[in-house]
Amino acid sequence: MCVNYLPPNHQQLATQFGAPLPESAQWKTETWQDYVAPIIVGDDNTRQALLGAYSMIPKSHIASGVKRYSTMNARAETIATLRSFAQPWRDGQLCLVPMTAYFEPNYESGKAERWQIGLASAAPFAVAGLYRTWVEGDGSTSFSFTQVTINADQHPLMKRFHKPEDEKRALVILPAESYDDWLNCRDPIQARTFLTNFPADLMCAKPAPKKLSTSSIPIEPVNRELF
Repeated sequence: MCVNYLPPNHQQLATQFGAPLPESAQWKTETWQDYVAPIIVGDDNTRQALLGAYSMIPKSHIASGVKRYSTMNARAETIATLRSFAQPWRDGQLCLVPMTAYFEPNYESGKAERWQIGLASAAPFAVAGLYRTWVEGDGSTSFSFTQVTINADQHPLMKRFHKPEDEKRALVILPAESYDDWLNCRDPIQARTFLTNFPADLMCAKPAPKKLSTSSIPIEPVNRELF
């Protein structure tokens, strides 16, 4: 599963996705759990960019004393049944999660190494996501989102990541020509037709080692030892 990715900048969001945000909207250059980042929603072929928290159930909406489970990724196999995702999935609250690359652990050397994955063209892209709306205590509205993942055991590239004994998973990279069709889809059965692996020959991956300072990692990182 993906727990860290690179979101686009303001210019890329406007030119590549046709969904600008004002310069006053700010987000970090890397997205981790609970960080705010751009997502794109839409209806009737009209796109709108929002800032949402990366986790379907943000930390701020988990009751004190309740054990937290990661909701950064929604498995396609259980997205319709797990309480964290089922209602937004049924309601067609689909979004695009734009990015320029994401990171996964590679164990081919015998130990976890951080690799960066993106498109062979180096262009920004978007993955299938699900979002929900929250009403905050002060009456304001906020958003959160998750990324949809699918099995990748047979994918030529994505099967190279995670521990050898683990199931291989991949984010659903959507072709650019499918962005609006995904955003306008309100039928959960039809939405599943979009959940396919992206062609490996259009992707690329490379080692991306990084030593993170304690100030740059999430408060509650997932699988921190892999990064």
